[in-house]
Order: sequence, then C-alpha cells, then structure tokens
Amino acid sequence: MANILIIDDSPTDVRVFTTLLERAGHVVHAVGNAEEGIDRVRSEQPDLVIMDVIMPGMNGFQATRTLSRDPTTANVPIVMISTKSMETDRVWGLRQGARAFITKPVNEKDLLACIHELLPNAA
Repeated sequence: MANILIIDDSPTDVRVFTTLLERAGHVVHAVGNAEEGIDRVRSEQPDLVIMDVIMPGMNGFQATRTLSRDPTTANVPIVMISTKSMETDRVWGLRQGARAFITKPVNEKDLLACIHELLPNAA
C-alpha cells in the first residue's frame, strides 16, 4: 500500500484515478492545481505523485521540474498522465524529472504496473 497524491484539475479524472488506486489498496489524496500540489508534496512527502500536464496556472511540466530539483522532494517519484500523446511530450516530461509518462485514457493494468515498478515495496 502506498500513499499517493494526485495533482489534477479534472474532478472526473481524480475520481477515476482515486477509485482505481483505492481498489488496489493505496491511500489517495488529491489537489486541483500544481502550486497546492507542490506544497503538499513538500509537507506530506507522499510515496508517489500522479501529475496531470495541462492545468491552469503552473502546468505539470513546471511542477515536475520544481519537485525534481528540490532536494526535499527529488526522491518522490512522479508519474505524468496526459492527453498529450506526442513522443516529444513524453521525452520532455521525463527530462523534467518524471519517472514515467502515461497517455490518457489510462489502462488500469498499465498504471498499476507502473506504480509497482516504481514502488516495489508497495505491492
């Protein structure tokens, strides 16, 4: 079981991911924007972050870069999830510090496999 923070401005996506992750035994919290997400990661140190890319204000690429370059949060793995499906988006997300980049719509098995790969002790 892992403590996972979802940073996504879509209530529908948050609900879908929360249901999927809780069904798999994880504890899930969510925030609706990148700035609040950064604050929560710094204060709560979740085991993993699921990061949307397209959000108002700071986008997911910027937030991922901020978290991955901060020594207090650099070890928290970030999985970026986006409708942006170009290879350049995936590469850019990984260059910003994401450990994985998944394109929407998300396959439940793929997401859970990704989490288990990043957090082998959370299975």
